[in-house]
Amino acid sequence: MDNDTEKLAVLKLTETSSSSIEDIVAKEFPLTIILNNREVVTLLCSPANLRYLAVGFLFSEGLLKSKDEIKKILVDNRRGVVRVETEGDEELATDALFKRFITSGCGRGASFYSALDAQDQVKVKSRLKISTLEVLALVHEFQHRSQVYRSTGGVHSAALCDISDILVFNEDIGRHNAVDKIFGACILNNIATDDHILITSGRISSEILLKIARRNVPVIVSKSAPTNLGVKLANDLGVTLVGFVRGKRMNVYTHDERIATNGK
Repeated sequence: MDNDTEKLAVLKLTETSSSSIEDIVAKEFPLTIILNNREVVTLLCSPANLRYLAVGFLFSEGLLKSKDEIKKILVDNRRGVVRVETEGDEELATDALFKRFITSGCGRGASFYSALDAQDQVKVKSRLKISTLEVLALVHEFQHRSQVYRSTGGVHSAALCDISDILVFNEDIGRHNAVDKIFGACILNNIATDDHILITSGRISSEILLKIARRNVPVIVSKSAPTNLGVKLANDLGVTLVGFVRGKRMNVYTHDERIATNGK
């Protein structure tokens, strides 16, 4: 946790008083990802699990297809650089090589997606079923997992789950980054994502939806809202999208056949 946060002196004001206190804030860190000696992108992120973030990002963007392609991963925490080398050392497509300095993902986020990505994406097929009670239990555990969020209120979280447990958990100042860290961890540690659930604290936009469809995840759950394009893509790509999970309520926007209600 100390690597992700910093203590700062602040002036706390109320209507009638002032006091000097220490506050804990989330760290923000620029990370440059280099693939086969070509600079791909610079992300603003939390400074932990950079290896997972780089690999997850490259897979999410379609720049890597298989773990077997990866020959070497070099992480330079001091300079904020992750270098990924592949076995073939193939040249990247020209349109994927332009450098971008991208925000942490609360707007459009880090993405090279185009409309063709959705058209070319294979529809997710899964017989997974999860009950409303199981969704609520997972989200309850999820919300109590992040120490950095409870300390700062300044990060997003993501988790890969089966119907009863959180299997992989990560967090970042950017919601896109948090999801990429999950997938990077799964890829490098040989953890299957098929027939699993992805929980995110952030808004479910089209980029987030495409990330999980690429990993063949059939259910995405958030305490926040989806966008209209996120819902459309979830419907088109066979993903069950559950939003606004708060208290004992939730909204199921697409493919509700995977959500069992009243024990059915």
